[in-house]
Amino acid sequence: MGRRTPTSAGVGLAGIARHPPGSARRGSFPGDPMTTNVAARWLGACLLAVALAFPAQALTLPEGVSEVASVEGITEYRLANGLRVLVFPDVTKPTVTVNLTYLVGSRHEGYGETGMAHLLEHLLFKGTPTNDDIPGEMRRRGISYNATTWLDRTNYFGSFAAGEDNLDWLLALEADRMVNSHVARADLDSEMTVVRNEMERGETEPTRVLMSRLGSTAYLWHNYGNSTIGARADVENMPIEALQAFYKRYYRPDNATLLVAGRVEPADVLARVAKHFGPIARPASPLPRTYTLEPIQDGEREITVRRVGETRLVALGYHIPASAHPDTAALQVLGQVLGDTPSGRLHKSLVEPGVAVGVSAGPRLLAEPGQFLSMAMVPVDGDPEVTAAALIEGVEKAADTAFTEAEVERARNRLLKAIELLFNDANRTAMSLSEAIAAGDWRLFFLHRDRIAEVTVADVERVSRHYFKPANRTLARFVPTESPDRAEIPAAPDVAQLLEGYKGREAVAAGEAFDPSPANIDARTQTTTLSNGTEVALLPKQTRGETITLALQFRFGDIEDVTGRDVAGGLVPSMLMRGTGNLDRDQISQRLDALKSRIGIGGGSRSVNVAATTTREHLPGLVALLAEVLKSPAFPADEFEQLRGQAITGLEAGRNQPQSVAGRALRRHFSPWPKGHPWYASTLDEAIADMQGVTLEQLRAFHAEFYGAGFGEISLVGDFEADEARALLEMHFGDWTTTKPYVHVADPANPPDALVRDFKTPDQANAAVYRRAELPVSEDHPDYAALVVANNILGGGGMKSRLGDRVRQTEGLSYSVGSSFSADVLDPHATLSLYAIAAPENVAKVRKAFDEELARFFDEGVTEAELKDAVDGILKSRVMSRADDGNLASLLRSNLEYDRSLAWSAELEARYAALTKADVDRAIREHFASAGFSDFAAGDF
Repeated sequence: MGRRTPTSAGVGLAGIARHPPGSARRGSFPGDPMTTNVAARWLGACLLAVALAFPAQALTLPEGVSEVASVEGITEYRLANGLRVLVFPDVTKPTVTVNLTYLVGSRHEGYGETGMAHLLEHLLFKGTPTNDDIPGEMRRRGISYNATTWLDRTNYFGSFAAGEDNLDWLLALEADRMVNSHVARADLDSEMTVVRNEMERGETEPTRVLMSRLGSTAYLWHNYGNSTIGARADVENMPIEALQAFYKRYYRPDNATLLVAGRVEPADVLARVAKHFGPIARPASPLPRTYTLEPIQDGEREITVRRVGETRLVALGYHIPASAHPDTAALQVLGQVLGDTPSGRLHKSLVEPGVAVGVSAGPRLLAEPGQFLSMAMVPVDGDPEVTAAALIEGVEKAADTAFTEAEVERARNRLLKAIELLFNDANRTAMSLSEAIAAGDWRLFFLHRDRIAEVTVADVERVSRHYFKPANRTLARFVPTESPDRAEIPAAPDVAQLLEGYKGREAVAAGEAFDPSPANIDARTQTTTLSNGTEVALLPKQTRGETITLALQFRFGDIEDVTGRDVAGGLVPSMLMRGTGNLDRDQISQRLDALKSRIGIGGGSRSVNVAATTTREHLPGLVALLAEVLKSPAFPADEFEQLRGQAITGLEAGRNQPQSVAGRALRRHFSPWPKGHPWYASTLDEAIADMQGVTLEQLRAFHAEFYGAGFGEISLVGDFEADEARALLEMHFGDWTTTKPYVHVADPANPPDALVRDFKTPDQANAAVYRRAELPVSEDHPDYAALVVANNILGGGGMKSRLGDRVRQTEGLSYSVGSSFSADVLDPHATLSLYAIAAPENVAKVRKAFDEELARFFDEGVTEAELKDAVDGILKSRVMSRADDGNLASLLRSNLEYDRSLAWSAELEARYAALTKADVDRAIREHFASAGFSDFAAGDF
C-alpha cells in the first residue's frame, strides 16, 4: 500500500507516493519500490520515536501478559501466545495508530511462490466470516489505513480519531484476520489481476525496472534478489492451497508485533489486546527459519536493461552487512557524505560538471546482509559510459580523498536532524517501527540512532575501503586474478545479546493535549497585520519537542504583468534555496542543519509559497534565513544550468509514459488560454523549447520586479510566544513590499466539447485512462458539500467506492482507480475526474465500467448506507487533518487569504452532517449528470 516511487526526473531520484492497500514495495532508489529507501526510512523512521516517549507507569497487567522492556516511552509486553505488544502513549494529538507487523516477506517465499507474501497482503482485505467488508467498515469509521509488503516483513496499519470504539474494533479485526481470513479462490482470481496491473505499472518505470534487475544480478541465491511483487508466472498461476498454507504458516501471534500509539491509556490498550488476541493459540509447529547466506561476491557483475523510453540511469550495488551490524551506522553517514544534494561528493563530482542531472546514495538496511546503492541519471545529451565511470570512481575511490571531520559531522547532523524533526508524532513512529521489528527488535530503532551519533571519520573511511571494492560491485564478468581482493561480509550479531540491558535516553517531555475543534482553534488563534499589509495568524501551543510549523504565501502581479514571463517566473522559486548573496547552496543546507529546521519553497509566476518547520529555540534563526533566501537570492549560473538540465530531463522522461502523455493531452484540451498566458497548457515539445530558451537574466529580472510582501499571509503553529513571533515577522518582512500589486483574475468554468482520444505509447505494459468534466461550482455553492460526498461514494473513497468495488475489487482490471472532485474557493469552477491504470487490452473494459457506473450513479443516486459511511469518514478525516500542525498552519494561512475563520469549517461540517439522500441525489443529477466528460487514454494498444 504505501510505497516509494520515483519523482519527476531531475528533481530527485526517489520520492514518496501513497497508494491503495496492496501496494508492494519494490525498487525505487535507494530502497527500491516495495521498500521506501530503507536507508533513509530506517533512520528517519528509525529514530523518530525518541521524543514521543512517556515515562513508564506501574500498572496491573491482564492475566497472561508480561512486561519485557521499556525504552524512551515505548514499552513492550508479551502475551502467553507469543504476541509482542508495544504501547506508546502520546497525548499531544487526538489520534491513535495501530500497526501490526508480521515477520514474513518475500525472503520467506519458496520456489514458485514469488509474490506470495504481497498477494496475501491484498487478500487480507477481502474479509473474514465476521468482517465481510473491511474497506467499507474502515471508510465508515474514518480510519486511514494501508498495508505494505517488503523483503523481511508485512505490516497493516490504521490511524483514526481517538475517543470512539475504533480502537476496540480495529484490534478485534486484526485478531480476526490473523487466523480467519477467507483467502478464497474467487478473491485470488480477482486480486491476481490487480497485482498483475501493479506489476505492469512498475514495468513502465525505468528506476524500478533497473533496480529490480540490479538486485537479481547481485544475489545469486538469497531471496533478496527477487522482486517482492513476484514473477508474473507465479502470480498468475498461484494455487490457492499454496497461498492458504503460506497464510497458516506465518500469520500467527508468535510471529507478530502489535504497536498501539497515540492518545491511549496503556492499561486500557492491554486489556483490549488481551481480550481479542489472547484466545488465539500459539501453533504447535515451530516457525520456519530461513538460512540461505549469499556467498562472498568474487568479481564485478554488470547488467544492461534495454527498454523504449527516454530516461537513462546508471546504478551501483555493493553487498553490506545486516542492519543490526555496527557498520551500518557508518554506511548511513557515508551515504550522506556521498549522496546529499548539494553538499555530497557525488553531486559535486557528477551533477555540477554536468555528467549527471541527479545522484543518490545510501544503504538498504535489512534483517540479513543488504546492499549499498548509488544511482545517477544521465543528461539527455550525456554519455552513459562517462556517467558510469564517474559514478564508479566517485564511490570506489572516495576514501582516496581523505574524509574530513566537517563533512562527516555535517552528515551526522543531517541524519540526526531528520530524526529530531520527526520526534513530534507517535503515529508516524508506529508505522515506521516495522523496519526495526523486521531487522530483529524494535529497540534497534534507538540503538541505530545512538550509533550514528558516534560515527567517526575513521569509521567512514574504514567502511568505504572495506565494502566499495570492484569485486563487490554489481553494475558479469570473470577476471582471473592472482590475489583476489574481496569484501567479506560479517555475520549479523545476536540481536538479543546486543540489546540486553539497553535503556536508551531520557524521554522528551510531552506537549499539551490540544483540542482540534474549529471553536478551540478560532479561540486560540491570534491575527494581526504587518506594516505592509501582510496578514498573520498565530496559534501558540505546547508541542512535543517544542516544534513550530510555518506556512507563508506572497502573491504578486496581474495577468498582464506575467503574460509571456511564466516560464521564468515559474523557475524562480526553485532557485531561491540554491544560493544567496552571503550563502551558497551547501551553506544554506548546513545552516538548516544547525537550526534543526526545514524549508520547502514552491510557487510560480503569481506567488511564492513556503512551508517550514523548526523548534522554539531556532525560530529567530529560521525566519532570518528565510528572509535572506526570499529577498536576496544570488541566482548562481551553475545552479541554474543544473536546474534547467534536470527540468528538461524530467520532461523528456515523460515522453512515452502513458500517464504523462494522456494527462498532458487532457490538460491541453481543457485549457482555453493562449500561449504565453500563465495558465496555458503547453505541448511537451513547447515545454522543452521554453526551458531551453529561458535565461538566467530573465529569472533575476522577474525576482527584482515582482517579489515582495504586502499581498499575502503568514501563519505559525507551535511552541512560541505570540508577541515575539509577531515582532520577528515585522522585523524581517514588514518593510518588504512588492512593486506589482496582486490582482485576482477570475477563472470561471469554461468546459470544452466532450472528446474521446487515444494515444499510443510503444513498449509500455501499462495504460492510463482519464475522464474529466468541468462544472460551474465554487466552494460556497449550496451543493458543494453534497458533491464532495457524492464523489467520495463514486470513487474518492478508495477501495470502498463504486469505482473501487467494480473496477478493482470485482473485475480486477486496475490496481489504482478512483475519482476526484475539487472546486475553486472564489470562482465557479470545479472539476470531476475519473482515473484508472490498466493493461492496454483492458482499457475498453475500464471505459465500459466507467460508463455503466456513471449511468447507475446518475439514475439511482446513492444509498442511505453509502451516505452515512461517506459523511462519517469525511468528518473524521477533517478532524485528523486539523490535528496535524502542518495541515493546520496551511489552513490558517488559507483562511486569511479568503477571509475565513474555522467557523466556516464548522458550518461546512454541519452541512455534511445534515445531508439527506435526496440532497445528494439531486446534486448528482443537476451537476454531474449534465456535465460533458472527455475521455483520454494512452498505452501500447
